[in-house]
Amino acid sequence: MSALKQIKKVSHVIFDMDGVLLDTEKLYSKATQNVVGKYGKTYDWSIKAQMMGLKGTEVAEKIVEMLDLPITPEEYYKLAHDEYNIIMPDTQLMPGAEQLVKHLYEHKIPIAVATSSSLASFELKTAKHKAFFALFNHIVCGGSDPEVRKGKPCPDIFLVCAERFKDKPLAEKCLVFEDAPNGVAAALKAGMQVVMIPDENVPAEMLIEAPIKINRLEEAPLELFGLPPLKS
Repeated sequence: MSALKQIKKVSHVIFDMDGVLLDTEKLYSKATQNVVGKYGKTYDWSIKAQMMGLKGTEVAEKIVEMLDLPITPEEYYKLAHDEYNIIMPDTQLMPGAEQLVKHLYEHKIPIAVATSSSLASFELKTAKHKAFFALFNHIVCGGSDPEVRKGKPCPDIFLVCAERFKDKPLAEKCLVFEDAPNGVAAALKAGMQVVMIPDENVPAEMLIEAPIKINRLEEAPLELFGLPPLKS
């Protein structure tokens, strides 16, 4: 109940992309395992949970270090992107994503995307969904945006995203939808409110920071934040 008492009305909504709007997490896992498997390594959830929300270059450095791969982070990054180029164009929208985003758009709620992906990666993954992503006021691609100096769990990407709305809302007026513990931490550090849609594999101890958790975007409790409720 204490989390609910702290809820404030919001005016703007920011979405993470991977695992929230796009069903990419399984594809990322498959691509990563394809690379590390060549060196006899396994990419499991104990490692993945620490990678979610980081920039691509940060992921490369951590994976090479944690799995003790006999390649440089730069070599890993290239191998991983070769895999992404093969499988990512088939990315599908997450259940409920289109319904929620169109609902907010139709009610003239300013919406944006804050993704750790680079612009090139964003374009690869969204190639089949251009009309959907055109509904957003703007997209911040933290992996290549020079103003986003540090990846999640640092708050940079969300602060930059809020600053790019025309009316520059206060952080507390922004609601963030996230699936990753690193992303939740980043949004909270930015002073924003968060709804988490955690992957079922994320360990329970990594969900503690999230004040509100839902299973699907169709369950988004918009009315709690003073937003028009979703139609059932």
